[in-house]
Amino acid sequence: MNERELQAWLDIVPSLQPAQREQLRRKLQASDSQDEVYSVLRQRCAAGVACPHCQSTGAVRNGHANGLQRFRCQCCGRSFNALTGTPLARLRHRDKWLSQAQALNAGLSVRKAALNMDVHRTTAFRWRHRFLALPAEQKAQSLQGIAEADETYELHSFKGQRRQLLAVQRAPRRRGGKATKRGLSAEQVPILVLRDRSGSTTDFVLKRRDKAAVQELLPQALAKDAVLCSDGSGLLAHAAMGLGFEHQGVNLSKGVRIRGAWHIQNVNAYHSRWKQWMDRFKGVATSYLENYLGWFRALDRNAQTGAKPASFLNIAVGVAAVIS
Repeated sequence: MNERELQAWLDIVPSLQPAQREQLRRKLQASDSQDEVYSVLRQRCAAGVACPHCQSTGAVRNGHANGLQRFRCQCCGRSFNALTGTPLARLRHRDKWLSQAQALNAGLSVRKAALNMDVHRTTAFRWRHRFLALPAEQKAQSLQGIAEADETYELHSFKGQRRQLLAVQRAPRRRGGKATKRGLSAEQVPILVLRDRSGSTTDFVLKRRDKAAVQELLPQALAKDAVLCSDGSGLLAHAAMGLGFEHQGVNLSKGVRIRGAWHIQNVNAYHSRWKQWMDRFKGVATSYLENYLGWFRALDRNAQTGAKPASFLNIAVGVAAVIS
């Protein structure tokens, strides 16, 4: 569009009806959002293009399709674009992806996110978990120095999974509900959270709460010279010492919260923020719990670094691994 055509178009704007102006505003906003998406995808290709099929480098440009640059691998001969092999591959409505990233940053419910993006709630739900696939996998490894560890628990839930609920012969709970048994039981899902003093965090949904399960996970989370600090848990102490990690405990049951440099206040504060944030969802399906843990890790890291909402779009396509 040249300058004269642009001016003619702008002269029409004052005569538009309010509904027409709103339609125009949404169209321009969608265009800006789509430009942001393409900018992120160009960043993904800027560092070099690796074939998602055979992982070889040296692919060559091979035209465009659906607004995206395509490449052809010189090794296996297959073609691909910047989204191939990512959780967002073949996902439509790219003009709304930035709105999805903003919804994740704001922690919106599925219904509110669907309203903001003008999509059906099932689409908003599906998009949520496509965007969270990579954050769920991206965890801090080899925590340094003093690594605080403690467990927190979530109710085992079959939310949205009626067949599984019928299989275990349990009545549905309303809006999250409460456990029928006091204390720890099979109704509770244990989550082990480890966090060092720099704020790097990792977590694991434990399939079993025993020494073998914890010993399988600790080498992934701790550097060899790290010191594990817990609330005196015999499980964590025995698992750490069995692997050769130094362990220090504080006896919370006797009111000892700090013993010199040893305390678990950072990880406990993280638990508190996690619980408060999770309350808005009124219970989540246990099968999706890893996604919500990854979502919160990214949010917690963004709060430390001041990252923009669009960072969720970067993570979703693998441009940046935001790990906390």
